[in-house]
Amino acid sequence: MKLEWTASAKHDLKGVVEYIWADNPEAAQRMNARFRAVAKLLTNQPYSGRPGTLPGTREFVVHPNYRMVYRIREEIVSIMAVVHTSRQWPPAEHEGDA
Repeated sequence: MKLEWTASAKHDLKGVVEYIWADNPEAAQRMNARFRAVAKLLTNQPYSGRPGTLPGTREFVVHPNYRMVYRIREEIVSIMAVVHTSRQWPPAEHEGDA
């Protein structure tokens, strides 16, 4: 399967890495590598994440504080969001979809 990151997911990942970087650059690099490794894993094992809160999505817990939300369409794994566990998910504008 192919892998794609939505613009929103790229923005989320950048924000996570920058936040961690402020306190610990090495930890930020490890977390970035962990997210990317999980994304690559999902191209080979797309159903390893649990069914997501939003219909048609799946979620993979990358770290106790973060989960990756993705969709599987045809031969593409699309990373939709990187979410801190303290954040509301799905966002308020999607609550009716769940």
